[in-house]
Amino acid sequence: FRETVSLLIDNGEATSTAADPCIGVGDLNDQNRKMRDAVLQHSVIRCYWSGHNERSRNFGEKCKHLFGQGRQSTSYITQFFYGLNAIDLINKRKQINKSREVVQAAIDAMKYAAANSAWNFTNKLCLLEAEQLAYTRTNHDRASILYEASIKSAKRSGFVHEQGLACEKAAFYFKRDRNNQKVREYFQQALECYQVWGSSIKVAFIQTELDGLNPDALPVSAR
Repeated sequence: FRETVSLLIDNGEATSTAADPCIGVGDLNDQNRKMRDAVLQHSVIRCYWSGHNERSRNFGEKCKHLFGQGRQSTSYITQFFYGLNAIDLINKRKQINKSREVVQAAIDAMKYAAANSAWNFTNKLCLLEAEQLAYTRTNHDRASILYEASIKSAKRSGFVHEQGLACEKAAFYFKRDRNNQKVREYFQQALECYQVWGSSIKVAFIQTELDGLNPDALPVSAR
């Protein structure tokens, strides 16, 4: 867990050993698989945040036995990122049919989880549903509402990193829609969230996106 946090905050500089974004599990032989399962789940999340979509998918495949209703919170959180990762793969035109099944399973799991803990999972459900509408390019108004709902829910729950993630995803959605004003607004919100979270990796990524926006997309006051 410490290395996962360190990787996302400062690319592993805070740990004494290198925080590999995708760690191996071949040397873990605990009979109850608890350590192995924990490593697998962290690997799904770490690879997702690091942009290693194929690796995140591979680790997710290895811990699918942990997904489903009635599982621990960590399993739902892992399945949430596994679902988001599948959407990234769809957007990259990779394993589309299989990834769609992963996304729907993740949404179904978040519905169950949110019904039992709205505080913890409503923002995750809204973001997955928004992203599903985004890649199917259906119901623009509903997608916009769901992005905002995810952002507000994450903020209420104090999940500043997931608030930033929802803002980031909303920015990319409106970028595809060529709504430059919304793109800048959401990227700016994401940047502020990631600054509060303390993730130098995500701050740098979002700043690059902001710097790359056409000056014509800037409000007059910002030029």
